[in-house]
Amino acid sequence: MYTQALNVKDTGKPASAEDPGKLARFQARIDAEEKIEPNDWMPEAYRRTLIRQISQHAHSEIIGMQPEGNWITRAPSLRRKAGLLAKVQDEGGHGLYLYAAAETLGCSREELVDQLLAGKAKYSSIFNYPTLSWADIGAIGWLVDGAAIMNQIPLCRCSYGPYARAMIRVCKEESFHQRQGYEIMMTLSRGSAAQKAMAQDALNRWWWPSLMMFGPSDKDSVHSTDTMKWKIKRFSNDDLRQKFVDATVPQGHYLGLEFPDPALKRDEKTGHWQHGEIDWSEFKRVLAGDGPCNRQRMKVRTKAHEDGTWVREAALAHARKRAERAAAVRIAAE
Repeated sequence: MYTQALNVKDTGKPASAEDPGKLARFQARIDAEEKIEPNDWMPEAYRRTLIRQISQHAHSEIIGMQPEGNWITRAPSLRRKAGLLAKVQDEGGHGLYLYAAAETLGCSREELVDQLLAGKAKYSSIFNYPTLSWADIGAIGWLVDGAAIMNQIPLCRCSYGPYARAMIRVCKEESFHQRQGYEIMMTLSRGSAAQKAMAQDALNRWWWPSLMMFGPSDKDSVHSTDTMKWKIKRFSNDDLRQKFVDATVPQGHYLGLEFPDPALKRDEKTGHWQHGEIDWSEFKRVLAGDGPCNRQRMKVRTKAHEDGTWVREAALAHARKRAERAAAVRIAAE
């Protein structure tokens, strides 16, 4: 989910231009499972790769608040409203953790946000699909957060320390979100015929985009070799996608729902569920900005950023005044 932005060519300084001795020592630390910390030497390609991945992850959390926030006022009960409100708040917190982690790599939060608003930075393609019914909130929790967890648990062992540590808390909260979504789908599936049909419709629309979240197939992934070598990633896109399918299909069958994939079948020899061909043309189109809600998502995010200008300016002015007062006190004491 959070490596889609890595499917672009890196035009920065090649590794061959850096000190071979430093590169060898760096890789030895990675191979020994040591954590790389902000003040440690690292190849520029490693730094750039982390900034792209962490910033995309942060942007995805922030943009991801929109499709679910759209249902807070329309949740079917006070309990559901409180649960969804807490989840959206968690996502905002995840974005802040991750922006802070990216800042340790020498890229300010302002730069990262400016890149998003200018269209230079990516966020996960999954958030460019609309939430048409309450069942979509359940499908997002079950499928989207379920896919995110498959990506995120290995990130707790990422070679870059600040990112790995941030992911520990994020994973705990995402696991709760996934259970919350599955419980919504279960309630609908066990309800009236109309409610079960709503759950089935949500599964029909979210299944394929959820499989696309893991990024392109391994043969088309640009940076997989380096990210695996550097232990930023621990599993390939296709391996993670398979883990997700194997875990999710039995859950859907338990709910009495049918997956919108005639080719879906269980391989009796391997025990894996085999799925049909993914429409990668849709994935590329949505990632390039031509999805159902791309323009809407960025319009809302841009307006929120502009509306918050006075808050940021006030906070900076207050910080300056505090610094000036503290400086005045030090001068007086001297």
